[in-house]
Amino acid sequence: MSFVNPARFTTRPEITGTFGVVASTHWTATAVGMGVLERGGNAFDAGVATAFTLQVVEPHLNGPGGDVPIMIHAAGKGRTEVISGQGVAPAGLTIAHCRALGLDLVPGTGLLAPCVPGTFDAYMLLLRDYGTVSLRAVLEPAIHYARHGYPLIERIPATIRTVEQLFREHWPSSAEVYLPGGKVPEAGTLFCNPKMAETYQRILDEAESVGGNRERQIEAARKAWSQGFVAEAIDRYCRENAVMDVSGRRHRGVLNGDDLARWQASVEAPAEYQYGRYTVQKPGPWCQGIATLQQLALLKGFDLDRLDPAGPDFIHLQVEAAKLAFADRDTFLGDPDFVDVPLDVLLSDSYNDARRKLITDRASMEQRPGNIPGYGAAMALMQADGARAAVNASGAGEPTVGDIRSGQISSGHVDHETAPNGNTRGDTVHFDIIDRHGNMIAATPSGGWLQSSPIIPELGFCLGSRAQMFVLDEKHPAALGPGRRPRTTLSPTMALRDGKPYLAWGSPGGDQQDQWIPQMFLRHVHAGMNLQEAIDAPAWHTEHFPISFWPRTARPGVIVVEGRVSKATIAELERRGHIVEIGPDWSEGRLVAAARDGDLLRAAANPRGMQGYAAGR
Repeated sequence: MSFVNPARFTTRPEITGTFGVVASTHWTATAVGMGVLERGGNAFDAGVATAFTLQVVEPHLNGPGGDVPIMIHAAGKGRTEVISGQGVAPAGLTIAHCRALGLDLVPGTGLLAPCVPGTFDAYMLLLRDYGTVSLRAVLEPAIHYARHGYPLIERIPATIRTVEQLFREHWPSSAEVYLPGGKVPEAGTLFCNPKMAETYQRILDEAESVGGNRERQIEAARKAWSQGFVAEAIDRYCRENAVMDVSGRRHRGVLNGDDLARWQASVEAPAEYQYGRYTVQKPGPWCQGIATLQQLALLKGFDLDRLDPAGPDFIHLQVEAAKLAFADRDTFLGDPDFVDVPLDVLLSDSYNDARRKLITDRASMEQRPGNIPGYGAAMALMQADGARAAVNASGAGEPTVGDIRSGQISSGHVDHETAPNGNTRGDTVHFDIIDRHGNMIAATPSGGWLQSSPIIPELGFCLGSRAQMFVLDEKHPAALGPGRRPRTTLSPTMALRDGKPYLAWGSPGGDQQDQWIPQMFLRHVHAGMNLQEAIDAPAWHTEHFPISFWPRTARPGVIVVEGRVSKATIAELERRGHIVEIGPDWSEGRLVAAARDGDLLRAAANPRGMQGYAAGR
C-alpha cells in the first residue's frame, strides 16, 4: 500500500484463483454465489442465486418488481450475449394518458411509474438455457433470508427514514413491512420479509408440482409469475388503489395482467467498440452504456498512458468526453425495436473525430449533442423555476444549446439513493462471476426499490419506477409508448482482450454508472492498475447533463470529486472552469469486477459503503 500516490492505494487484495470468483455489492450474495459454484453449479447458476439473494438483502436498491440487463459469455460459444430483462411500458401508459392527468413527466414513484417487472423472467431464461441446477437450488437462499432474517446494513434504515412519513401517511402496506412494531428498524438487527418468502416458496411449490423435469419446472415458475397468482395480485392492486406519488397527487396504476402475460425476456447481441486490444461490449441502445463506448471512441485520440489517473488532465478529458457522450445519449438513444438508432454513426471514427475537436482545455458549460440528419430529437430539461429548456440536435460537431449555463438549471444536489421529501430515487446492485470453465456473467439488477411504490400486500414486494425515464414527446427516440423499453441507466459491461473473454464489471449509480465504469477501465488499461487498485483509486462524476430520473434536472459544469483528489488537482480543474464540489474521501461508486487472465481468475469489489465483497479460490 502506498500513501504517497493515492491512485495506487488498495484497501484489500485482488482476489485470485483458478476454480471460480464471485464479486457483488453485498457480502451475503457473494457467499451465496460462491456456494453454488462449490456445489457444482456454473457461473450462470451462481448468478441467478446471487441475484435473488440481492433482492432480499438490498431491498432499497433492487427487488422482484424491477428490471435487469444481463451480459453472458458461455464457454465454447465464442460470443457474448445480452439477456434483456428490461420490462416494457404497459399498454395503458401512453403520452395521452399522462397528459390527460396534467403531467409533463412520468412521476418518479407510485403506480404510474412501473414497467412490466423484468427480473424474474430474465433469471428463469438464464437458468433454463445456460444453467444446470434446479430452481430450488437458486431460490432457497433468498427464501431462507427473507423468512429467517438478515442483518440490516446501515443504508437500509437510513433509506426507510427518508420515506417514513410517506409510509405512515400514504403507503400503509409498506409501513407494515418496513416499520415493524411501528418503528424504523436499527442497523445490524435481523430483518425478515415473510410475505416475500411465501411468494417465492409458492412459486417453487407450484413449479415442483409439475414433476421432476428441470425445464418444465422453470416454465411452470415463469407461468406462475406472468399468468398466475403474481400477475393476478399485481393487476388487482393497480386497479383497486390510487396512491400518492412525487407529483403530490394520487394516481391509479395501469399495469395489468395482460401486460405481464404478453412480455418475456429476450436474447440479443451486444453493442461493442474496439479500443486497442480490447473489445468493450454493452447492451444495445436501449441502455445508456453506449455512452461508455462513445467516451472510449473520443478518448482514444489522446495519449492517456502518460497521465496521472487522478490528475487534472485525466479527469478533465474524461469529464469532457462524458459530457459529449451523454448529450448524444439524451438525443439519439431509445428502444431499437421501435426507433432507428444510428449506432454505426455514433461509434464511428469519423463522427468521434469531429466531436473530439470540441474538447479543449476549458470546461464546457453547454449541452452539445451532435447532428445526424434524420435522427434524434431535443431533450427538455427542468429549470430551477419549473420552466422547460430544450437541448437541440443541430450542427455536427458544433455547440447546440443556447446558453444553458450554470445557475439556469436547478442546482439542488440530490443523493443518488434518496431524497428526504418523498422524492425518492433508488440505486442499483451489481455482480460479476466467472467459473473454472470460462463462463462469465455481468448483471446490473435494479428497480422495485422499497421507496419506489407501495408494497403489494399479497406478495411482499413493490413495483418499479423505470417508466420515469421515458420522454413525453412523440418525436423523441426515448418517447413513452406501449410495449417500449425505457432507455435505462442499468449498464453491465464486458470486454474481450485480443479476442478472448477477459473482463466483466459494473457499478450501481444511475447516470454515474457510465462515468465510473470507463474510469475504472482506463485506470486498468493505461495506468496498469489491477482490478482492486482501479476500483479503490480516487473517483469523480459530473452532473452536467440531465439526470434520467424525475425531475430531470441538470447542473452544468459541476464535477463532484472524492476528498482524496489532491488540492492541486482541484485548483487546476477550477482554473479550467469546472465547478468542483468535494465529497467524502470514499463516496464515488460501488464498482465490482472479475477477469479471466489465462489460467488465473481475478476479482475485486468496492470498499465504499463497506458491503461489497469478492470471493474466490
